[in-house]
Amino acid sequence: MLKQIQYIDDFVLDWIGRLHTPILNNIMIVISMLGTKGSVWILLCIPFILNPAGIVTGVNFLVAIGITSAFGEGLIKHMVCRMRPCHKLEDEKLLTKRPDFYSFPSGHSASSFSVFAVSFFRCEWDLWVPVLILATLISFSRIYLRVHYLTDVICGIVLGVLCGSLSVTIMDRLIVSILFRGLTG
Repeated sequence: MLKQIQYIDDFVLDWIGRLHTPILNNIMIVISMLGTKGSVWILLCIPFILNPAGIVTGVNFLVAIGITSAFGEGLIKHMVCRMRPCHKLEDEKLLTKRPDFYSFPSGHSASSFSVFAVSFFRCEWDLWVPVLILATLISFSRIYLRVHYLTDVICGIVLGVLCGSLSVTIMDRLIVSILFRGLTG
């Protein structure tokens, strides 16, 4: 089973490798950098946190990213210890610097889709649709740049949606608990 998954992962990497052009390579590097350490998503939090009407959503974004990072980067990557596809490449075939960390699951995909899940539950479609588009582009860029396999990205997406949804539930229960204490206290 694992050999079949690896075969599919390698096939997808080879197929996407045929799309490489100098211009597209540079575009994908920039898109990927947006997701590094969740930077674009943390920036998205700022206007929400500064607006009293959006503070719950802004904090929820941060909670989602934190939960996702704890599970994906802190736990799962170190349990699975899957090497990245770029470690199989010769230096001249690299499009970006080799990351030191393990591959599974994709942290860029996980954090991006945790923010998508929160935006889906907390925001109007005019926010969650662009978040979905950017999250998808960031996830694709990771395969394109050969720093993740398809299965790393798919599992990162699933992890992100689950953690983002969990964070919404946690935040809702926390808010209800605070309101209940305020009414009874």
